[in-house]
Amino acid sequence: MRSSTCWAIRHIAFEDLATLAGPLIAEGYAIRYLDAGVQDLQPLEHAAGDDLLVVLGGPMGVYETDRYPWLQAEIDAIAGWLHKGRPVLGICLGAQLIARALGAAVYPGRNGKEIGWAPLTAAPGAQDPIAPLLAPHTALLHWHGDTFDLPPDTQLLASTDVYPHQVYTWGSQVIAFQCHPEFDHERLDEWLTGHAEELAAAGVDLAALRADSAEHGPQLKAQTAIWMQKWLKQINLS
Repeated sequence: MRSSTCWAIRHIAFEDLATLAGPLIAEGYAIRYLDAGVQDLQPLEHAAGDDLLVVLGGPMGVYETDRYPWLQAEIDAIAGWLHKGRPVLGICLGAQLIARALGAAVYPGRNGKEIGWAPLTAAPGAQDPIAPLLAPHTALLHWHGDTFDLPPDTQLLASTDVYPHQVYTWGSQVIAFQCHPEFDHERLDEWLTGHAEELAAAGVDLAALRADSAEHGPQLKAQTAIWMQKWLKQINLS
């Protein structure tokens, strides 16, 4: 059994590893959260070479460093990890922070909020790394209003009709999702409560979101477990 650590940078309490935790623990990972803006990220400097970093979602914008000064320290910490060639998984804000750490611009999307369930469409020739998460296997939960340019030397894996930059890789050890493969439909009310103001402002139909989450959530959970196990093997962490 491995003795590696999964370091998870968390930006808001309920946006945690969720359905990723079980597969990671099954592979022998110890999970350690670092709460951005609250805890020092210095422990990442002393992580083992085969540790995994997961950068999770949150409601702030990458470009809001004037409002959240700690964001720049986080971007720097992510950049340091990336340039050591260590494995990283980014989700939503995490994908945007990785893009910024690699030199790309992050900004409010021109198409407004993308909140709800929709399938991913594979980019040409790029299905294999995320095949279990593509249509028709499952839909994904999308919950964002920002987007980003693709960083240099990345490969786009998947898109939606609303925002084309949904999943990308950088090298063989880094993958980033604008959407939420980790979402646990049984915890939907935590999201609805925590993001109540955003949902109201966006005019989201909560009844429809509940129904879609009940319909697609169980399948997403199953497909995420399949994908996670496959990805860990691809990057030689399983």
